[in-house]
Amino acid sequence: MAVSDTYLGFVIDQLAGVGRVRSKRMFGGVGLYAEELFFALLDDNSLYFKVDDTNRGDFIARGMGPFRPFRDKPELAMSYYAVPADVIDDADALVDWARKAMRVAAAAPRKAKRRRRATPAAGPGKRKTK
Repeated sequence: MAVSDTYLGFVIDQLAGVGRVRSKRMFGGVGLYAEELFFALLDDNSLYFKVDDTNRGDFIARGMGPFRPFRDKPELAMSYYAVPADVIDDADALVDWARKAMRVAAAAPRKAKRRRRATPAAGPGKRKTK
C-alpha cells in the first residue's frame, strides 16, 4: 500500500536525532537509510524496524508483529517488525529504537553486489568511432 508524504515527513522528522535519514520509494513502500544502512521501512503508513535476536523481544513484548509483504501469503514475513504508535510519537524513544535497528542492520550479512558484464567498445561488425 501507499505511504503518504505527510506520514513519511513526520517519521523522518521524528528520527532527526539519529542524524541524516534518507528515504527511497520502492515496491509501493518506502525504505529508510542512515548512511548506507537500510534499517527501516514504511508500508501502508506503518513503520517497521529491522530486527534480530537482540531486539525482537522489544517488539514482541509490545504485541507487535513482523512485516508481511504479501497479504495472500501470511506465512511469509520479513525481519522487520512494526513500531508501536506511542514509540513513534515520542521522538526520544523512537531514536533509541532506531539506533537498535541500525545496529542490527550493520551486523547483518551483506549481499554481494552484482557485477555488470563488461561490454566491448567495438566488436565484430561494429565501427569504432574516432
